Amino acid sequence: MSNGADYESIRFDRSGQAEAFDAIGDRYDEAFPHKEGQLSAGEWLIDSLPADSRVLDLGCGTGVPTTRQMTDAGFEVVGVDLSRRMVQLAREYVPAATFHQLDIADLRPGGPHDLGRFDAVAAFFSLLMLPRVEIPLALQTIRHLLVPGGLFVLSMVEADVDNYAIPFLGNTIRVSGYVLEDLHKVIEAGGFEIVKEASYTYAPAVADVPPEEQVFLCCRRHD
Repeated sequence: MSNGADYESIRFDRSGQAEAFDAIGDRYDEAFPHKEGQLSAGEWLIDSLPADSRVLDLGCGTGVPTTRQMTDAGFEVVGVDLSRRMVQLAREYVPAATFHQLDIADLRPGGPHDLGRFDAVAAFFSLLMLPRVEIPLALQTIRHLLVPGGLFVLSMVEADVDNYAIPFLGNTIRVSGYVLEDLHKVIEAGGFEIVKEASYTYAPAVADVPPEEQVFLCCRRHD
């Protein structure tokens, strides 16, 4: 796909998603205290990028740990999140970065916001917040945001679900996922080469969120 026209055929429904994360606030980091997979993928970015790189944390949440990890490495970091409260917390926790309350669809080619181009994009557990029909469009947007040969790290929960409502820290959110083989196909069809992969079985520190299989992919934009 070469332009954002296909976005126009989708009626975006974000009802309840941002509000849930507004309500969760600080409790998100308390519920998910161990983020070894996310930190490891972040280290891969740090080791792979030049010192003056520009990085986008897409779905940055509170900015912890990824935005902070990238700013500590000396990168220029921009964080984006749909939740007003998450952006507010991120500005408090990582003042060295720049944050915007935006939808990923706002950043699409020809869309209403242009944040420039980035050497790398991180999208940890943010694409799973979209219905499957939107995920290829999100990948198109990420590819558009990257410089040629730019790097892309992401995580998803391995599950064969599409826009499925689940209880989450006292709220309800809708999530999507893929079995691993299908996730590979979607990422590669989006114009990315998978360079490195890791999986972690993760048990959150709260009762109402079940254990999950987290997949982390380190990718490079195909040119």
